[in-house]
Amino acid sequence: MSSYTQESAVTVLGLGPMGRALAGTFLDAGLRTTVWNRTPGKDRELVERGAVGTVSAAEAVVASELIVVCVVNYDAADAILRHPDATAALKGRTVLNLTADVPDRARDSAVWAAEHGITYLDGAIMTPAVTIGTPGAVFLYSGPEETYQRHQSSLATLGGRHTHLGEEIGRAAAYDVALLDIFWTAMAGYAHALAVAQAEGITARELAPFAKGIGEILPPIFEDSAQEMAVGTFSGEGNPITSAVSSMAHIVHTSEQHGIDAGVMRAAEGQARRVIGLGHGADGFIRVADVLARQALAGNAGQAAE
Repeated sequence: MSSYTQESAVTVLGLGPMGRALAGTFLDAGLRTTVWNRTPGKDRELVERGAVGTVSAAEAVVASELIVVCVVNYDAADAILRHPDATAALKGRTVLNLTADVPDRARDSAVWAAEHGITYLDGAIMTPAVTIGTPGAVFLYSGPEETYQRHQSSLATLGGRHTHLGEEIGRAAAYDVALLDIFWTAMAGYAHALAVAQAEGITARELAPFAKGIGEILPPIFEDSAQEMAVGTFSGEGNPITSAVSSMAHIVHTSEQHGIDAGVMRAAEGQARRVIGLGHGADGFIRVADVLARQALAGNAGQAAE
């Protein structure tokens, strides 16, 4: 007779690089792991290690109380979960959707799940697949606190840091979008910087150590800026936004002199100049966040009034 229980079992739907990492780590932790993927064959290595392979998502679902979904986006997740056979099998079970998408999609999925008797948690993985099972992994969750606590021991086997952000189901996706905004904006800036440097005869390897130095000064700036946003001070002492605009203009000029598109920097410069035009030229750059947030509030208020 098997020693496994529903509480010590997990089903993973989706076996891309992240899904395989999740399933493999669950296996290593001794959980009975059932797997399924839309494309056959991706479960071969996991099955050889002891996972249970299935021919349908519905078959995979009935093997466990906790169903972890990790696919490319919510369109793909919906195609799996909202198939009539899978939906019927999911009733009374918990879906943890670790698929990245936007907050409204998470909220829509929670409504759908409740209508079909399915408990729903949303989540986000903030680190690459290679970190899963290591102290470097970072997981964010939102949804019912009791559900998260019930499955916390299974989730803890994935290693790293796990944070429940609250019961509002869209919070994990909102954090994900905001944090990836930082990451991809930074990567876009770095890619652009490498192109400008190369045009000026500086190799990527020559620039990289100095780029790392720029990265190292950012954490305290992030902390200080968050405090300014919280209290509404936006001090520009030492580096007013007028100074920032000047350096941005230099970047735009040098880029375009070499025929390098400067659209991203032009957009950032435009935001800063808008702040100056509103009379905040003595403030620091993070005043941009305040202006953008106020514009969003005004827009939402206008929509509500229509």
